[in-house]
Amino acid sequence: MIDDTGANLGVMLTIDALNLAKEKQLDLIEISPEANPPVAKIQDFGKFLYQREKEEKKQRAKQKADIMKGIRLTFNIGEHDMEVRAKKAEEFLETCSKVFIELVLRGREKGKRDFAKQKIEEFLTMIKKPYKIIQPIKGTPRSLIIIIGK
Repeated sequence: MIDDTGANLGVMLTIDALNLAKEKQLDLIEISPEANPPVAKIQDFGKFLYQREKEEKKQRAKQKADIMKGIRLTFNIGEHDMEVRAKKAEEFLETCSKVFIELVLRGREKGKRDFAKQKIEEFLTMIKKPYKIIQPIKGTPRSLIIIIGK
């Protein structure tokens, strides 16, 4: 049992805890029902809900930081286009934690996977910001994929 100031009142009967909460004109809130004995707290229920909502918002904000952005390259991409996409990848690395780079292969391009890997490696050298490879170059039936991050 915990009172409204945060002091531990020890183990007490539910009826006694309810009476104590009524005296202070507050609510009795069960904090952890799985504990043995269950932990309860005397607090205003509206304030409890507000604090829990604030904590959930903080958790959601942390989850948004893991957004992955993608950049798609083609087999015959030009030098200038690669430079533009490299700058965009740098921007993504600043705002997000991960960047998904995909080189799409069509038709006979699928037979030249070695050349496609060289294209991706060339693209990675154009990125000036420091990064680490989260997932190395991986082949799928239609493309080559690599994931980099901060």
